[in-house]
Amino acid sequence: MKTDGKQLFRGGLIAAAMIGCMGLTQAEPPNPILNFTGLETYQAGGKTWVRHRYDVANKALYPAEMFAAAPDLPPCGSNTRASRSWVDFFDSRGNRLYGFCALDDPMTLDKIWFATEQGATPPSYVYIVIRDRRTNVTYRSNLAETVG
Repeated sequence: MKTDGKQLFRGGLIAAAMIGCMGLTQAEPPNPILNFTGLETYQAGGKTWVRHRYDVANKALYPAEMFAAAPDLPPCGSNTRASRSWVDFFDSRGNRLYGFCALDDPMTLDKIWFATEQGATPPSYVYIVIRDRRTNVTYRSNLAETVG
């Protein structure tokens, strides 16, 4: 196929425009990589509980604005300054276990957890869903073990 200089020039302009536009848009964050980090025993309500602690290995790839306070969005209970994104734990069957609605920075994704009463058998695997309430986009993690 023969091309003349004008076609090459037009093609180059289109490619340059596409590259320029791509540079102006922010990449979509990836799905979270959930890692089990340990167990912690604590007392609450007259019972002994086991906190299953986790970290999101790629938390630095999430923009801070995803976790900023969003008082214009529906509250989380009585918390009217809940964050824009909420994080929920689910067992491998999709049953919600626990959630966080006031994480204020993606770097706090290294302090998320769910608890089981001491002596109870925890689910074998869990995953999290980060839901950006402003964009209605969800990010689902891998399945992670609940014990080390």
